Amino acid sequence: MRIGILGTSDIAFRRFLPALAKCVDIEYAGVASRTLEKGRPFREQFGGAIYDGYDALLNDPSIDAVYVPLPPALHAQWGRKVLESGKHLFMEKPFTTAHNDTEALLSLAREKGLAVHENYMFLYHNQFKKIKELIASGELGDIRLYRMAFGFPKRGGNDFRYVKELGGGALLDCGGYPVRLALELLGDSAKVVQAKLTTPVGYEVDLYGSAVLENSSGQCAQISFGMDNAYQCQLEVWGSQATLIAPRIFTAGADFKPSFILRTSTGESTVELTADDQFLHSIERFKESVEDEAAREEMCAAICRQAAAQGVLFQKGEGK
Repeated sequence: MRIGILGTSDIAFRRFLPALAKCVDIEYAGVASRTLEKGRPFREQFGGAIYDGYDALLNDPSIDAVYVPLPPALHAQWGRKVLESGKHLFMEKPFTTAHNDTEALLSLAREKGLAVHENYMFLYHNQFKKIKELIASGELGDIRLYRMAFGFPKRGGNDFRYVKELGGGALLDCGGYPVRLALELLGDSAKVVQAKLTTPVGYEVDLYGSAVLENSSGQCAQISFGMDNAYQCQLEVWGSQATLIAPRIFTAGADFKPSFILRTSTGESTVELTADDQFLHSIERFKESVEDEAAREEMCAAICRQAAAQGVLFQKGEGK
């Protein structure tokens, strides 16, 4: 499979291509750039071609799939063009900025028999697999509550996350992570029951927010997120017998060895884990969806649930 990239984004250069280089059966075709100068570092470090504009890459019949790391407001437009060109779509999160746009892309992908993928990498890290195994084993007891938070300090003033027309805002950026994690842990019946988004005076997008999700069994997840916050990247699972705390649940890099804490009434212990490349595993999951119809449909369903939950959260958070 040959894959190209739309745009010379930082995440494509620093995270996607180093992970892709470890995939022996996926070939990097090149990057589409509006200027040759921006594409040159990609070619110098990773090889591949520099395409003169996005359409030039999409018109290359030798490319099977496309990675789209553009600002969120451009995802619907260029995601559609990728699928219309007959290529599989690996989309950086969020899939789109609106539920109806997401549904339209999923419908087109199904119609054409193409795979789509939303890049929430943390789902494929070995620490998340271990956490799910511990929950299922009953070692924590009955689950009373999930808490999850993701936030980071203020970015530079030119960052797209602060620009409404580019699809900025905390919910669509860092908020998507705890939403996706809550849906994974609560299951298919999870619903947003309460939400709050805050847009301070002088800003055009929400900077921070919180929400509560609940499933049909009565289990709850409290989530919080923000772009101008002290850094936090944590999952807490509060059980009747023990509490699990994972302080780097979303952003464990390929060389980082994560750990989590198990706390009981008699003390606490630390579980050390090995380093793992979650970006690599996300790409591998995408390739699995390309090759397997059941995996493809599973991803479509997950993307749809994510878009629906974020849409409800936005409505409730804005008091609509």
